[in-house]
Amino acid sequence: MKKSLLALMLMLLVCLVVQAQDEYNKWSIEINGGFNKPMAPLSPGYLSPTLNLGHVGLGARYMFNEKFGLMGDAGFGRFREARGNSPEFVTDYARFNAQGVVNFGRLFNFESFTQSLGLLFHAGPGIGWFTNDDRPTLDFDRDYLYHISSGFTGQVKLSDRFALLGDISVHFNGRQRYTFDGRSFIIPPLAELDDVRLAHTTGTWWTGTLGLAYYIGKADTHADWYIPGEKYATKEELATQMGEIRNMLKDSDGDGVPDYLDQEPNTPAGARVDALGRTLDSDGDGIPDHLDKCPFAPGPASNDGCPLEEVEEIDYFRKAINEGYLNVYFAFDSSKPLNYSSSAANFVANFLKRNPGVNIHVKGYADEIGPEDYNMKLSERRAKAVVDLLVAAGITQNRISHQGYGEDTSVDKSSAEARQLARRVSFEVD
Repeated sequence: MKKSLLALMLMLLVCLVVQAQDEYNKWSIEINGGFNKPMAPLSPGYLSPTLNLGHVGLGARYMFNEKFGLMGDAGFGRFREARGNSPEFVTDYARFNAQGVVNFGRLFNFESFTQSLGLLFHAGPGIGWFTNDDRPTLDFDRDYLYHISSGFTGQVKLSDRFALLGDISVHFNGRQRYTFDGRSFIIPPLAELDDVRLAHTTGTWWTGTLGLAYYIGKADTHADWYIPGEKYATKEELATQMGEIRNMLKDSDGDGVPDYLDQEPNTPAGARVDALGRTLDSDGDGIPDHLDKCPFAPGPASNDGCPLEEVEEIDYFRKAINEGYLNVYFAFDSSKPLNYSSSAANFVANFLKRNPGVNIHVKGYADEIGPEDYNMKLSERRAKAVVDLLVAAGITQNRISHQGYGEDTSVDKSSAEARQLARRVSFEVD
């Protein structure tokens, strides 16, 4: 018994001097005081008050992480009679426990609605003794016992160093010779009055206390209140992040490409651009598409970008298709065409109007992010959205076919720019 008590006291001493070297503190020391209530067994006619002021406790706790830990604690107090309703008795006690701790506050994400309230559950075995001078035999001065304790501790965070504690605990004694009042054996002696026996009868009592926890360590917060990865930002942090997002989404030149992606931030009004905001020159004749009257047939500026000799437009259109100049692009997980690229559908519609004998096939694609079957359906919706644009522009439905081809695996899926190019609808002349 003495060795066990010495080991527990050494553990408490270590708790006072060791400090955690981590992103959060792990050690705390706790002191409390309050009420106790011995339940059964009591001698016939002996009663205890519902709330008996007479318990003090001291503990030290170490948290392995923000959810689980260990605690060593000691409790001292006195049981008394319910005055006016019971014969007098005075029983002093001491108990020492080693308990496991579960932080329900972190386990059940209390931080989603409060960052100042917590709840701990603790349970574990212990040893202790009762002392009463009015026992029927005095052959031993203490009634030694072992027990199991469990309870809940509510927490209110006062600062980074202190927390207010309120605890309710129940203690089950596994070996107890005397009743709580000390006036009789739980099981009478077999023969003589001094025949000391070990009675394996459960005694039950509880404590209710208020106290303080002091957190030890160099970090700014304790494991009780630590939120991994700063999951929940403050209002000020959210406001700052929202402002940064708004700045990123600005489109200074109005070409449909936000500034943070736009590699040509001063595109002229009405210019047709690619996914990175660069002005397109589809036929490579040096005249941008929005100024070129023949954007898919190269020609000199003196002829407004059209060839000097008559050329079959359909051949250049097919060339533009084969080289991937005409595409309608989409945002991530969206079937709504991006504004800057919808002009490609207008070019196709104008061409079909001038060439009534030509049909068009619309092909939808998606990037490789997400489930393959979902991306197949997304690519079909994108193709159908572009078909709707062509029909709205005056092209009859029987001249248009469409199909979703799912994921475009030809691009580098680790590149955001490449994934944007994969989220597209392209065309094929039938």
